Amino acid sequence: MRGKMGPVGRQFNRNATTYDAHAHVQRMMSIQLVESLPCWKERDGKVNILEVGCGTGALTEMLAKEWHDAKITALDIAPEMIKLARKRVFSGDRVSFLHADVEIWGADAPSAMYDIIVSNACFQWLSHPEQTFSHFRRMLRPGGLLVFTTFGPDTFYELHEAFEEVYRARGMEPQRHGLSFKTGDQWINLLNKSGFSRVQSERKLHVETYTSVRDFLYSIKAMGASTSGAAAASGLSMRRLFASMYKEYETKFSVPGGVAVSYDLLLMRAFAGDSNDA
Repeated sequence: MRGKMGPVGRQFNRNATTYDAHAHVQRMMSIQLVESLPCWKERDGKVNILEVGCGTGALTEMLAKEWHDAKITALDIAPEMIKLARKRVFSGDRVSFLHADVEIWGADAPSAMYDIIVSNACFQWLSHPEQTFSHFRRMLRPGGLLVFTTFGPDTFYELHEAFEEVYRARGMEPQRHGLSFKTGDQWINLLNKSGFSRVQSERKLHVETYTSVRDFLYSIKAMGASTSGAAAASGLSMRRLFASMYKEYETKFSVPGGVAVSYDLLLMRAFAGDSNDA
């Protein structure tokens, strides 16, 4: 792999072995993604698929089972994830795995190489999405398809509301904890600016129940993500901040069996050039 692995790659690398046990929503998103794909199986010749951010291989396995003749390249930034994906997917030479940072690798990737580029719950981590989408547009054959799932801005809104209330109750400026997620319209704009056409967006709000706020945050951490990115405000330790947040969250968002956690799920599709396939 070219260059050093950044903080995102290191996070997922450390948590590769615990990822699947907590990735309930991500599995659901994988199924939605596969079911949304057009019927390319009737095309002449084999379909060439690039999967970006393959993780432990859940989506890779679905693609290999669904499309028996497809050639699949599964890429991930975390080598420990790829090790697990290799063990999971047994498809001979139809599936190959690549350890790379797609934002670096994509700049030199071959043009018109793939029919479909897919990605599940990954693109929220891109540092330069417009540039990366331009690389994808070049890498796709005419009429090729980019389809991906990601999280929208209302993901974990309960958590952010609880944090905000704690800050405001102490007369402090609220700080963001965790990622900020783009809206469907923002993704559409990025895809259009990158040269894609007939961009489509679907949105679904899904609510999970966790036994407690601590259980929810542990689950997120066990997948390689984090909600503690902001620095504690002056006069408020991180421990006190989280203790107050737990109380606020459980007061406002308790449900039978625990607490509610919202996931704002986006499914995006975009075509490279002219195509009658949909």
